[in-house]
Amino acid sequence: MDADLELENYMSSLMESDKSWESLSASYSGSKDIERKHVSEGNNGVTVSMVSLDSILPDDILDKIFSFLPIASIIRAASVCKVWYHIIHSMRFIWANKLPQKPWYFMFTSNEAAAGYAYDPVLRKWYNIDLPCIEKSNWFVSSSNGLVCFMDNDSRSRIFVCNPIIRDWKRILEPPGVVFPDYSSLAISVDRSSHRYTIVVIKSKQVPDDFSQWDFSIHRYNSERKSWESSINMVLPGWRGGDESVICNGVLYCLIHSTGVAGNADLRHRLMMYDISVTTPHVSSMLVTKPVPCSLTCGRLINLKERLVMVGGIAKYDKPDIIKGIGIWGLDAGEWVEVARVPHRFFQGFGELDDVFASSGTEDLIFIQSYGATGLLVFDMSQKQWKWSAKCPVTKRFPLQLFTGFCFEPRLEIVS
Repeated sequence: MDADLELENYMSSLMESDKSWESLSASYSGSKDIERKHVSEGNNGVTVSMVSLDSILPDDILDKIFSFLPIASIIRAASVCKVWYHIIHSMRFIWANKLPQKPWYFMFTSNEAAAGYAYDPVLRKWYNIDLPCIEKSNWFVSSSNGLVCFMDNDSRSRIFVCNPIIRDWKRILEPPGVVFPDYSSLAISVDRSSHRYTIVVIKSKQVPDDFSQWDFSIHRYNSERKSWESSINMVLPGWRGGDESVICNGVLYCLIHSTGVAGNADLRHRLMMYDISVTTPHVSSMLVTKPVPCSLTCGRLINLKERLVMVGGIAKYDKPDIIKGIGIWGLDAGEWVEVARVPHRFFQGFGELDDVFASSGTEDLIFIQSYGATGLLVFDMSQKQWKWSAKCPVTKRFPLQLFTGFCFEPRLEIVS
């Protein structure tokens, strides 16, 4: 058999395999290398030579081949033989220079437990994976450049950082500030070259006996110094914090919500911006707010190539608690620019309540998922194309079962 054809057929079989994630461990499974042997083929006694790929392809060529494979195929390849395993695990410098990967979407399939499946949009397959650290599906989640950050939804003080692909993880020091805040949000930003990261926790708690006044604080963790600092601690009159925040190009963005008093009842949301590169603490003058592009029932903030993108539920004019559609906007030079709206044929079935969907994304892909179903809608920003993902292998078991999720970039080289 021609060596190039043998390689092509084997790589194709790796990519087409439909195994679950547990059987695709990144460790060597003990498979024997393909040995050189002679076999007879057909009745004419023709003898062909079967040889190991390792004997005909030098390591640098295998390095190059592996670097072009999707992450799932690389994981499979690492378990083929010892030679491939050591090549793949010695290629961290190559993975570090590998172009950004299309994000995977992890869908929680339980109202309580953190079980679920991860969707690979390249191979259009779902993988059954176990996430480290996280205990419940209602925990706060943020991701950036291969790392995922989790925060518990009880005390909001247990914070973990992990790489879900290689299952490397660590627990972060508890953040300062008020314990058991009424509202919190979480954001992480990872530097792609140095792998240093910043975590931001925003806390909001009602001032006792005054619904219009809310304590608002921003706390920032630096992975290099392994310490927290409190950047902002102030009172917001007529507004409170929420659960949406993201970091884009060194700027923290978060959605704040009207308390319905102080004459702002018609303005349900505003976008707050804060430059987290500011080193002087308690600089409230660095906070800037701006209106959202239209009346929204809810909003999701996403970092796409360091550009802020918002996916929002568009509210009915006369019924602000009812959603009539879903829109996507980008913030360019301080102004909102509409990118797209979910076509009606895709929007049907999302429901009419004010907060009915989860959404996240990275690079050029945005994922939108109804809380009430396992259907996953994918929007490609570069091609302006909508499509459904491959069907998730989970079915809804009871009417009140809810589904949510988050996306992350699969990387092999980055550790917590």
